[in-house]
Amino acid sequence: MPSFAPRNTLRARGLRHEATLSEKRLWLYLNKQQRLGFKFSRQIPIGPYFSDFVCRDAKLVIEVDGDSHDLTGAYDERRDAFLRNQGYRVLRFLNEDVRDHLDGVLQEIDAALGERL
Repeated sequence: MPSFAPRNTLRARGLRHEATLSEKRLWLYLNKQQRLGFKFSRQIPIGPYFSDFVCRDAKLVIEVDGDSHDLTGAYDERRDAFLRNQGYRVLRFLNEDVRDHLDGVLQEIDAALGERL
């Protein structure tokens, strides 16, 4: 169940405002073109974690990792385990992948969505 507590709304708003260029670029494609008919949202709380992009219908989470994620391996593993336990599949891409290989990133997202049909 989504959590719409005022502090979550404010935090999500702040995270959207602070999005990296790669997150903004990917959002243009996820938001404008519903991928295979699936709708995405961004900076959505799932339990104690905020996810960059979420498709609730396909139970798919997409994370775009950059420099700030270099030292967070254990945190990401706990977070991914929690999300998998909630039934979500997690896809992770580096900022550079979104910047330099967007077509490949979108193909991987579409393949994951196709598996959820």
